[in-house]
Amino acid sequence: MTLILFAVIFRVVNIQYVQGEKYKKLATELTLKQFTIKANKGNVYGADGNLLATSMSKYTIRMDVIAAAKHKDFERDIAALCQELSKMLGSSTRYWQNKLRTAKRRKNRYLLIARNVGYNDYLKMKTFPIFKEGVYGGGFIAEHKTVRAHPIGKIAERTIGYDDFRGEAGIEGAFADFMQGHDGLRWKQKIANNQWKPISDVNEKEPIDGHDIITTIDVNIQDITHHALLRQLENFEADHGCAVVMETATGEVKAISNLGRTSKGKYYEKRNYAVWESHEPGSTFKLASLMAALEDKLIDTSTVVDTEKGRIYINNRKVEDSRRGGYGKISAARVFEVSSNVGIVKLIKKHYDHQPEKFIEKLEDYGFTKPIGFQIKGEGKPYVPKPSDKSWSKISLEWMSWGYGVSLTPMQTLMFYNAVANNGVMVKPRFVKELRKEDKAEKVFETEVVNPRIASEETLRKIRKVMENVVIKGTADNIYSANFSMAGKTGTAKKYIPRIKNKKGEWEGGYYSTNRYVASFAGFFPADEPKYSCIVVVHDPDKKKGYYGATVAAPIFKEIAQKIYTTTPIDNQSVEDKIEFTEIENQYNAYHKIINKEYKKVPNVKGMDGMDAVSMLENIGLKVQFSGLGKVKSQSIKKGEKLVKGSTIVLKLS
Repeated sequence: MTLILFAVIFRVVNIQYVQGEKYKKLATELTLKQFTIKANKGNVYGADGNLLATSMSKYTIRMDVIAAAKHKDFERDIAALCQELSKMLGSSTRYWQNKLRTAKRRKNRYLLIARNVGYNDYLKMKTFPIFKEGVYGGGFIAEHKTVRAHPIGKIAERTIGYDDFRGEAGIEGAFADFMQGHDGLRWKQKIANNQWKPISDVNEKEPIDGHDIITTIDVNIQDITHHALLRQLENFEADHGCAVVMETATGEVKAISNLGRTSKGKYYEKRNYAVWESHEPGSTFKLASLMAALEDKLIDTSTVVDTEKGRIYINNRKVEDSRRGGYGKISAARVFEVSSNVGIVKLIKKHYDHQPEKFIEKLEDYGFTKPIGFQIKGEGKPYVPKPSDKSWSKISLEWMSWGYGVSLTPMQTLMFYNAVANNGVMVKPRFVKELRKEDKAEKVFETEVVNPRIASEETLRKIRKVMENVVIKGTADNIYSANFSMAGKTGTAKKYIPRIKNKKGEWEGGYYSTNRYVASFAGFFPADEPKYSCIVVVHDPDKKKGYYGATVAAPIFKEIAQKIYTTTPIDNQSVEDKIEFTEIENQYNAYHKIINKEYKKVPNVKGMDGMDAVSMLENIGLKVQFSGLGKVKSQSIKKGEKLVKGSTIVLKLS
């Protein structure tokens, strides 16, 4: 026993004094740990100051019930705490009482109270009874994290972009380094089951937020563009589509919407089709063909061409017009207005067949032979064949003249059309206005001129006139409006099905489909003094419902133009007459009567528009959280329950 006693004493002395520092350091490493606090990335703003993307603070609230139980007035204040939790988080006061008392019996030092609590609610919870005593006195544990949020939802998500586990996309991906901040540090102590609790209310090193991006996006125009495209895609059950609005003089992209279809028929920002997808443009390319011939003074708009019976053969390949029987003998201007395939092919064949290089040179001037060069990743590559290429054939020139055999992105086509609207000055489309550090401009992106003159004033004047006539008396006369002017060109292209091996190892494809089409419309407005240019491209609309550019894409263009026109303030505009809308006034009065009614019970808001329901419930004293869009599908507090002002009700929208 004596020997054992001396052995124990020796071991204690050895551990305590000889190896004491070693074990103290080891104990600290095992029980204390420095955690990184991620800095918030910079914000992304629209040109109008609206927030497009931001890092939001979210908190997970836990409770060290053992520490809280030491509070001298724990039994007195627990009822008040539970009442406050009930108001903010829902569930009854009894539920919270049972939860906290059970945790006390089980000696829980890390009880989960709530996840994803916003900053304002976090500040409010810190003032609750017991919690206000802090970490040690009240057991209040708040774990901070940041999440990336888009206040305008999924609209323009692919262009605003992201920089996370999915990779780098859009504006955020392009400027990721600039937007990153400097991380902070915080010490935490291990308590049990690999759980870590902050040892103080403050951080050892505060995180420093990243820098901001000011984009060219106008939220109002973006909203108009998104919903106009969405409605038409749903109506024609198309596979995907895009729409872009650009400011003519500056090249600033005011709106860009890219929507793809899920297997369930819903649409979302699947890919940045406007920037990424290079495809055969079809008849929108005829503008380049007509302009080249006019600029080289090989033809005039009055030059007559015989479209014959609407069908010709070039090296045994058929070219035909959509109108059976053709258009007969018509002018070059009319060829463009009615989009005669035969007419444009005959014009280009006659004047460029012996000098195709000259035609290709014009396409180079129009910016079609190389990518635009965006800062955001994923730009598609154009394809324009040259006579020196092995792929060049006896029909390459003729097929190119009406938009086949070439491949362009929608942004390239838009840049060209915008140059026509901008008196021949081709400017580079851009998505970012400036980079900001601490509210000071770090870098300002000015308008970049790609080509100072793509054509003469005479050619541009003639081109703009025939583009305006397309809407007045041509293929897009269905969108004509006497209230405001538009100019543009329709496009309808058959989709090429590439030749590939199927699962059986058999070759299939290698032809133009008769069931799959690309419908498009590109142009500008107002026609006389263009302020905006716009392109709309829709892939694979349901053929039974329609597939022509005039039917599918042009109405989207008109809706965008019309709504921008009516929502943009006009200088020197004054209205003296008082206009009354009786129906709207009655609806307003009825709604106002509802929200001013004295409620003692929770009303039924199922079936109401989401925003009306939120407004109504907040006016009667409830806090509202909701998810989704549209009408209310369900409410967390059932109708008829006693109304407790300050309580939180959760709505799910359709």
